[in-house]
Amino acid sequence: MKILIVEDEPKVASFLKQGIEEQAYEVTVAYDGHFGRKLALENYYDVIILDLLIPYINGLDLCKQLRNEGLKTPILILTALGTTDDKVAGLDAGADDYLVKPFEFKELLARIRALNKRYTDNVQVHKILKAADLEMDLDKKQVKRGGKTFDLTAKEFSLLEYLLRNKNKVISRAEISEKVWDISFDTGTNVIDVYINFLRKKIDKEFPVKLIHTMVGMGYIIKVDD
Repeated sequence: MKILIVEDEPKVASFLKQGIEEQAYEVTVAYDGHFGRKLALENYYDVIILDLLIPYINGLDLCKQLRNEGLKTPILILTALGTTDDKVAGLDAGADDYLVKPFEFKELLARIRALNKRYTDNVQVHKILKAADLEMDLDKKQVKRGGKTFDLTAKEFSLLEYLLRNKNKVISRAEISEKVWDISFDTGTNVIDVYINFLRKKIDKEFPVKLIHTMVGMGYIIKVDD
């Protein structure tokens, strides 16, 4: 699982990160609401752990903003604010769960697993990714459009998956390099552009509506109205 922690206390954030990473999960930390919002909207996470008392955008407002943006990722509020009114406000803001500090770490891990399982069972985003008439089956590693099945290489599949998970968002070459190739971006190579062209020839060329668009000087986007 990929976990985003939004927590402004470095010691608490470090404790959470270390403990969760020991479960072989991938953890990213944001120390304020602005950066947390940016990460949540620009990347894919299985669960977001959110403190309420954070700078710039407080956790309650951040939760509301993410839900208003259409983000469906499970959100677990982890905070020292433990009154019934606090809990009601958090859940009404769109959080899926609420845990009060101090807490038992094994309970936090159990809640993370439960949120992820519930989301995976009830939402097909983890198994089927769609953009217009393009459909990617993550279990079968299969891509279809207009009734036609495409043979993609492993890297083409990973690139398309990342673009689909960030549908309608401009993704920079640097971000694609980091997230898909796991390498620092080298401005002297055009490997990303080459693979984008590979994908276009396979999933766009024969169709009147093009899905993959170039945003000059910014990157690429899968743009659809659905």
